Amino acid sequence: MHYKTISELAPLIESGEISPVELTQSQLARIEQLDGRLKSYATVTADLAMEQARQAEKEIADGNYRGKLHGIPIAVKDLYDTEGIRTMGGSAVFADNIPNSDATVVTMLREAGSVMLGKLNMTEGAMGGYNPKLQLPDNPWKESHFVGGSSSGSGVATAAGMAFGTLGSDTGGSIRHPSAVCGTVGLKPTWGRVSRYGVMDLAQSLDHVGPLTRSAKDAGIVLQAIAGTDPNDPTTLPHEVPDMLSAVGKEVEGLKIGWDDGYSTVDLEPSYAQAVEDAMKVMEGLGAKIVSVKMPEVLREAVAAWQVICTSEAAAAHIETYPSRADEYGVFLRAWLKYGTSYTGVEYAEAHSLRLALNGGLRKTMRDVDVIASATTSRAGYPVTPDEMYNMDPDERDPWGGRFTVPTDFAGLPTINLPCGLDVNGMPVSIQFAGHHLSEPMLVGMGDAFEGATDFHNLHPPV
Repeated sequence: MHYKTISELAPLIESGEISPVELTQSQLARIEQLDGRLKSYATVTADLAMEQARQAEKEIADGNYRGKLHGIPIAVKDLYDTEGIRTMGGSAVFADNIPNSDATVVTMLREAGSVMLGKLNMTEGAMGGYNPKLQLPDNPWKESHFVGGSSSGSGVATAAGMAFGTLGSDTGGSIRHPSAVCGTVGLKPTWGRVSRYGVMDLAQSLDHVGPLTRSAKDAGIVLQAIAGTDPNDPTTLPHEVPDMLSAVGKEVEGLKIGWDDGYSTVDLEPSYAQAVEDAMKVMEGLGAKIVSVKMPEVLREAVAAWQVICTSEAAAAHIETYPSRADEYGVFLRAWLKYGTSYTGVEYAEAHSLRLALNGGLRKTMRDVDVIASATTSRAGYPVTPDEMYNMDPDERDPWGGRFTVPTDFAGLPTINLPCGLDVNGMPVSIQFAGHHLSEPMLVGMGDAFEGATDFHNLHPPV
């Protein structure tokens, strides 16, 4: 039961065949059983979950079914405000932060009838490294292996069957990295498609809100519930929210997929690169047309400039607590914020110019294609130690590691990433499709078509 998808469960809940109360009880029992090792949850809201499950069961029995998320247990990254429930953002600095209202997306999930299992662990401040006073999530596929950041707990809980869907956030790849290395689907929407009101900032001009799920269709279901204009967030888009499942079941015949041989699998471990290339052959076999494209020449320089923008905007976001409470931050985020306070306005402007140049180049790259494809991450899950994770040094960070994810955060383009196999070490690997603005329904449909032709989304960790 714990590995069923939302789209499988929804009709069973609507018909009364499955009880939201029993389903929630089973999820809470699984969390109790597994999360002592995996540490995906920062806070388990068992009482709230059972209250919402009982309410959902009664509403459905009375004929008031709200939709596909009604009675479905989910969880959110611990940077979403939740009324009366602590929101730490992965940092001991905010260990006593109890919001007095919900983030807009939390409200929307509740209105959709979902059941809140709890808040999920993450890297500190949604950046790299973990705060040493908080827990370190572990990869369910192999103990003491990297789970991806920053939505670490979101990836773990979804992959290990401890939530049927989760919310993450993505500034430089933080939905896609954990979903990729934990073997789930990640959907990063168009920037502004989903409200960021009540969500702790890392870098306002780069932050995206989106789901991690076990199928592309499920990602569309969750996105449907949380997308839309929000008067509390002036950056949300005014566009009407379409049916995110409108392309599910449709053929991908004639769909044009851009592929750059010098980019899409560059510097990847060979078995990972082969899995991505094999996934492209699957899409070609479904009728998609593979089109040779060239990524912008400014790519490497622009990806390196991401640090200037991210650190500067992060310093602005933490101005009330850094440097006044610098000693309470972990090694990585403390150094990251120090960088942000040291860059000049000129350096920020130069980095922003590189961002604009990359965005313009991407428009040219994508002019004659529907999506561009690549690997999702530069590495699959790899061995790590707690000391490495708690004491990460940003000086040792390789900017080129973000080459598959940073460009679409810069441009605000939607992406979907899908499990496409296991590497030579038995760890999940992932393919990414990046579309034009507001093309989420097409991406969901593509993902569903790929899953219909493969079985990678049904691979689960040995927990």
